[in-house]
Amino acid sequence: MTGPLVEIEGRRLRLSNLEKVLYPETGFTKGEVIDYYVRVAPVLLPHIRDRPLTLKRYPDGVEKGSFFEKDVSRHAPEWVRTVRIETPGSSRGSESSDYALVQDLPTLVWVAHLASLELHIPQWTVGPRDGRKNPDLLVLDLDPGAPATIVECCRVAVRLREVLEAEGLTVLAKTSGSKGLQLYSPVRTSSPERTSQYAKALAEVLAREQPDLIVSRMAKNLRPGKVFIDWSQNNPKKTTVAPYSLRAGPAPTVSTPLSWQEVAAVRHASDVVFTAADVLARIEEFGDLFEPLLTDDRPRL
Repeated sequence: MTGPLVEIEGRRLRLSNLEKVLYPETGFTKGEVIDYYVRVAPVLLPHIRDRPLTLKRYPDGVEKGSFFEKDVSRHAPEWVRTVRIETPGSSRGSESSDYALVQDLPTLVWVAHLASLELHIPQWTVGPRDGRKNPDLLVLDLDPGAPATIVECCRVAVRLREVLEAEGLTVLAKTSGSKGLQLYSPVRTSSPERTSQYAKALAEVLAREQPDLIVSRMAKNLRPGKVFIDWSQNNPKKTTVAPYSLRAGPAPTVSTPLSWQEVAAVRHASDVVFTAADVLARIEEFGDLFEPLLTDDRPRL
């Protein structure tokens, strides 16, 4: 159903199907998805700017099929900035894709209107001439193997923070919005592989230190009851869910930045489950807890 034609910061966009329910368990609609992204934009946009966006779209809601979309050139408005990135070996058979760069509110609304519930970004940016830069973020994705939960992830996170801060790095934590926890550090690197090499070595050291709690190898059979430190998220070809992105679960949960006091205090997985409404309230109270990631003063890794 065709909806209103709206003007956002000088850009015109026709919205449709705003009453369509995308989260059936809670009745959260497409209109509410767009409203969330509009309201969270002041803190979200700085974290995704200049990072080629991979959209995870749920056009018929979270209980139906989804797909990742990298190449938006077929249907993007002419005012959406895109960047062509080489994708050799792509399952689509294409050697490159035209990724959206979400630099402003109109583009973010356009992305949300596509039912792109989840926004995934790499740990690197593109330059003024669209050249890919070396990674500027180190990410450690802590993935619990049942019966372990985010509670165990938080224990591992506290230890990782000690190690990383001893090496002069700033460390910030956020929920994945699903079952895990993710740690980020702003860094400077001289090669695309540096963060991946560093993260793998660090994960292996901690796995030897606490073998009953931590695993650094990807084999699924090693994970039950432990926390896998997924260092591979630093591969330049991979993406991680953006801070403040919605996730496609039963409820509209969000990948939410946490304070270290919160991380240390977690006793139950439910302690750090936050919905869109919760996150907007948190921003009002705390501001952007991930703001230190935006610094230009990045230690060399």
